[in-house]
Amino acid sequence: MPGGRPQESLLQHGAGAGDNRPPARGWGATAPSNRTRISRPWKVQVNFVVCQLFALLAAIWFRTYLHSSKTSSFMRHVVATLLGLYLALFCFGWYALHFLVQSGISYCIMIIIGVENMHTYCFLFALGYLTVCQITRVYIFDYGQYSADFSGPMMIITQKITSLAYEIHDGMFRKDEELTPSQRGLAVRRMPSLLEYLSYNCNFMGILAGPLCSYKDYITFIEGRSYHMAQSGENGREEIQYGRTEPSPNIAVIQKLLVCGLSLLFHLTISKTLPVEYNIDEHFQATASWPTKVVYLYVSLLAARPKYYFAWTLADAINNAAGFGFRGYDENGAARWDLISNLRIQQIEMSTSFKMFLDNWNIQTALWLKRVCYERASLSPTIQTFILSAIWHGVYPGYYLTFLTGVLMTLAARAMRSNFRHYFVEPPQVKLLYDVVTWIVTQIAISYTVVPFVLLSIKPSFMFYSSWYYCLHIVGILVLLLLPSKKTQRGKNRHEDIWLSQSKKFDEGENSLEQNSFYTTNNVCNQNQEMASRHSS
Repeated sequence: MPGGRPQESLLQHGAGAGDNRPPARGWGATAPSNRTRISRPWKVQVNFVVCQLFALLAAIWFRTYLHSSKTSSFMRHVVATLLGLYLALFCFGWYALHFLVQSGISYCIMIIIGVENMHTYCFLFALGYLTVCQITRVYIFDYGQYSADFSGPMMIITQKITSLAYEIHDGMFRKDEELTPSQRGLAVRRMPSLLEYLSYNCNFMGILAGPLCSYKDYITFIEGRSYHMAQSGENGREEIQYGRTEPSPNIAVIQKLLVCGLSLLFHLTISKTLPVEYNIDEHFQATASWPTKVVYLYVSLLAARPKYYFAWTLADAINNAAGFGFRGYDENGAARWDLISNLRIQQIEMSTSFKMFLDNWNIQTALWLKRVCYERASLSPTIQTFILSAIWHGVYPGYYLTFLTGVLMTLAARAMRSNFRHYFVEPPQVKLLYDVVTWIVTQIAISYTVVPFVLLSIKPSFMFYSSWYYCLHIVGILVLLLLPSKKTQRGKNRHEDIWLSQSKKFDEGENSLEQNSFYTTNNVCNQNQEMASRHSS
């Protein structure tokens, strides 16, 4: 799926005992033996689920017996790190050493290079190291070697390494007036210790399946400041602090575990009967009518999503069980536990635009791409962001086909929306009809775009697109050629313009992404004074 994939050892592109897709090894399509395909996936999937359930129990224990009010931040860092490394060693064996090597060398780069250029070197090294590991996993080891698939956690660690490097660069080198409001809110003003760095990258709550969180949010949780509100004193400093009663995450955890159970049940029963590979079956292509092809395309991709829902929601529940993920209170005074949530299922399935789907799918990865690439790109930020996403995902050709198609679909959808949507806002009946039509078009376009992501190899991907006569590619190109596009104003205030446009994209009415930072939410009113005082001190 665009924007990310869950931990691969659990659900390696939907692999399972009933998966009849021929796994692709690189550009060819050589399948491992049936024995390998049946025994290894189930063994590793069970292994991963057991580790995540252990992490869930450990999270409850961590919140109960190592609460910030009962023990020091140092001890919480040590325990979180050791438990995380133990789970990684249990799941991946000595391949888990890659996590320490990648994190350790990145930390040395940060210390040696200095704050001026460390973000660039950390970005190149972390992404390059990940890519080398992915190449060896795909082209050197057999595709069926699921036990060697350590690249899933490394994808999350790469996000954390690069995010923190940019946040330190913003906080310790750049001037406040050069930063966007979101960058100022996430800026880190001191170099983390090695223990804090390892704890952030390898803690047991997120080492197997994430999700990504900001360093500032993580440290706030470890130090027990997640439930404190800051208030400015007369001199502009945060002199007065008061706390609210710490909310219980139990209801949120139970709700998310129920979603996990339903998603897993759906995946184990329905998903296997609707393989995506059947879209390129020769008999199906020759005999099925066009409406049948369209319906099956949508249904097969719909059935492929529950495995992501399961993995990401379980990871979110583990963090919540440890007390991490609180994002303040809503207008009714209810606690919100979606600080690091990675998806919103209802909004995904009811998306009426490409933008709305991407806003709610793999949310933390979308934020990472925005913060390290889109906001900082000087030329074609949309294209650069999609290319970075493809490189981060791996080396399979299907990823690149999906994300290059995604660029075309995103730009075409943006042009269509800006040129036509305002004609269908009123009356309500017309708006309803518009929503129904755009929902159908969006779901078909999303399904059409992500088929190569599931098929992986280039030959079956082109077989699918040729069976559809590249129709949506052609439509997208015609839309871009024929419709006028509204260019984003760039120049001196380019970063602020981008942030304002993204704020509309992630506002509360459309399920805010940017406001996921608890720090930003609690301190938005006093942000300028706080940063000024920190800078002067």
